[in-house]
Amino acid sequence: MKNIKKICVVSGSRSEYGLLYWLLKEIELNIKFKLQFIVTGSHLSKEFGETYKQIKSEGFKIDKKIEILKFGNTNLGITKSIGSGIMQFAKPLKNLSPDIIVILGDRYEILALAIAALINKIPIAHIHGGEITEGAFDDSIRHSITKMSHLHFTSLESYRKRVIQLGENPNLVFNVGAIGMDGINKNNLLDKKTFEKKINFKLYNKNILVTYHPATLENDETKNKFMNILTVLKKYSEVGIIFTKSNADPDGLIINKLIDKFVQQNKNSICLYSLGQTLYHSALNQVDAVVGNSSSGIIEVPSYCIATVNIGDRQKGREKPHSVIDTDYSLINLTKSIDYALSDEIKKKLANYNNPYQRKNVSKNILKIISKNINKNLTQKKFYDYNFDY
Repeated sequence: MKNIKKICVVSGSRSEYGLLYWLLKEIELNIKFKLQFIVTGSHLSKEFGETYKQIKSEGFKIDKKIEILKFGNTNLGITKSIGSGIMQFAKPLKNLSPDIIVILGDRYEILALAIAALINKIPIAHIHGGEITEGAFDDSIRHSITKMSHLHFTSLESYRKRVIQLGENPNLVFNVGAIGMDGINKNNLLDKKTFEKKINFKLYNKNILVTYHPATLENDETKNKFMNILTVLKKYSEVGIIFTKSNADPDGLIINKLIDKFVQQNKNSICLYSLGQTLYHSALNQVDAVVGNSSSGIIEVPSYCIATVNIGDRQKGREKPHSVIDTDYSLINLTKSIDYALSDEIKKKLANYNNPYQRKNVSKNILKIISKNINKNLTQKKFYDYNFDY
């Protein structure tokens, strides 16, 4: 087929790949496009599970691996990683010569890629722009990526308006819903027995899923704050606790080591590097609540009609469904919040809850919009002046 367009998708973390999975499938199966796939960041790290192996096992060809975490996950190391990433992305982008690049979110690995693509005049389609997370430097990275991107796919209308407020052309900003909804709509969930066998853990009468990442703009108190969470979780000896590991942010390894120690000492708990799409959504279908500070607790989890205990300021500013219980790190408030999340009261309240992020066919709609715009001269941008009504 003539004039096949090359779409390059880039992923730097397990959670991001999970969200992009169905879009990758849509591109791969469409005869109008050639899928190119670059993996980087924690996908290539032994300390974070080498999740690129999962990508390969699920049938995707990886066109290029970009190793940028060799400087460690301290603030200094991540600064060096961004610089190294810009240099290392340059040649593969030139060789692959994609017609458009698709990226998601707010990771520093993706910032490096966006800078390299901008200088090489390659259009960028950005997913999940316009959101706010005041407790992490991801917030500034996300808005920076928005200004380097050319097509925008937001998860809520308010986020679409914010992207336009940043000077982006309204005709190129699309509210398609959260891309993670495709995983909810399309995955074949495992039954309880099969799920238990897959993770080698017998569920309790009540269970929680814990995903916690460093809040990168908070003071250097990650260890103490997470220790408070573990102190409270230790009280729940009759509740099954499933941990997923932290990402490759500063202090991520500190969290992971504390999780390992907790699991060794508490038989009602288990830790997994990465559940993958099917296992993750099957877990949400089995557990009674989610605890931590990940965006998934706010965006995807509400679709399962269970509560999320959202801890600290990492997600501060993001629009939260009614199923989200915000709390600080005090032992009293953490306990109250988890107790409420596991209560019959909130289960009744959330029965048949409608998630505001929920949409159908998000990946399919994203690809349709890319298809309509890929032949345009997207890199010649004009700043759109928002008409404020003071």
